[in-house]
Amino acid sequence: MRIILATDGTKHGEAAAQAIKKFALTGNDSVHIITIVDMAVPLGIDVYSGYLPDTAEIEKAARDHADKVIVSTVDMLKAEFEKDPPAISSDVLFGSPDSRIVETAEEMKADMIVLGSHGYNRWERLLLGSVSDSVVHHAHCSVLIVRDEE
Repeated sequence: MRIILATDGTKHGEAAAQAIKKFALTGNDSVHIITIVDMAVPLGIDVYSGYLPDTAEIEKAARDHADKVIVSTVDMLKAEFEKDPPAISSDVLFGSPDSRIVETAEEMKADMIVLGSHGYNRWERLLLGSVSDSVVHHAHCSVLIVRDEE
């Protein structure tokens, strides 16, 4: 089985990683861990006023955070599957999280995508969007949406 684990370092992404531990994975399986850095321009910035803030520091901080998320998730899964571990790989991607998750799953011919749900209510989904909802509707493979215990 080829699994894509999408995590963002929040408790919701960690819940998705914990769900992977419940699968009976072996050396014949693979888990590709991804985290996506979304550097979209915030709505509060007027791009037409001629001023755009320097985002280099923000982008570096986001990249550093993404690297830490990947390392900790890889380490957690490697510790869990000591005997006959699945192949574990990882990537930090840039762009829109929902489209990048689906694209990566298609490229890798994944059998399943696992990701956490932030559990937004109707208004939050309207304002913020729902990555998990978009992935469910656009993915070519099975999608497991994991909720944290709260």
